[in-house]
Amino acid sequence: MGRRFHKRVSLSGICQMLRRNGWTHQSPARRAVERDDAAVASWVRETWPHVEKPRRRSAPGSSSKTKPGSR
Repeated sequence: MGRRFHKRVSLSGICQMLRRNGWTHQSPARRAVERDDAAVASWVRETWPHVEKPRRRSAPGSSSKTKPGSR
């Protein structure tokens, strides 16, 4: 919506608009019966490290914008 109409709306603003129109945010009342916690844990342990982007390591740098090599 923001890109199309060039407007920004906060989460609380969205909640207010939903309530004003008689709607509520949807969230599950309980966890699914079919959920397999062991399969989820193995996926997180084996597959997720390959999917997740590596984090950038901090490198020595400078706070100076005009002389980036100086320390």
